[in-house]
Amino acid sequence: MIAYIQGALLKKEEDRVLVLANQVGYEVLLPAVVMETLHERHAGDEVVFYIFYHQTERQPKPTLIGFNLEVEKEFFQRFISVEDIGPLKAVKALSMPVRDIARAIEQNDVKALQRLKGIGNRTAQKIVATLAGKMDKFALIRKEEAPASAPEEDFAAMVREVLIHQLGHKSADAKRMVGDALNRNPAIASPEELFDEIYRGEEFA
Repeated sequence: MIAYIQGALLKKEEDRVLVLANQVGYEVLLPAVVMETLHERHAGDEVVFYIFYHQTERQPKPTLIGFNLEVEKEFFQRFISVEDIGPLKAVKALSMPVRDIARAIEQNDVKALQRLKGIGNRTAQKIVATLAGKMDKFALIRKEEAPASAPEEDFAAMVREVLIHQLGHKSADAKRMVGDALNRNPAIASPEELFDEIYRGEEFA
């Protein structure tokens, strides 16, 4: 079972990312509060996620749900213990920082919980009834604990790895293709731009 992923960010979508780790691309579903911390991350940057692995008989396709902090994952596991809140509904609901949700639960603030996406009055009351008195630890998460931006990854090396291990090119050919593309356009600043330039170069070669 996958519990942790560290690798290069390949693509960001509205509610998920694609991460390249050991030449394997993993699709990781992210709550909005986690996705917000990635707004300054770009393709090629290193990312790290603690993973909640979800797979059932009714949903045999595995779903990886990512968190910046292990304590956020622990909160998520408590949150889905509430009746009528499954993992996918919980992912959509986590649109506020975990510490704020935990404080709302401890303060019996049903109105605050109703601001979570997909959470109505009845479900908010169930959340309080199930979790009140168990949220002190999570309410103490510091805002600045979200991980700082990682240094920019060498995207050229990442592209070479993809060319070799995913697209079937020999190591020497991949090195040449990347080098030629960077020589033609030294302003390239992302894996996507580099792939585009390689394609244009090979197309007219």
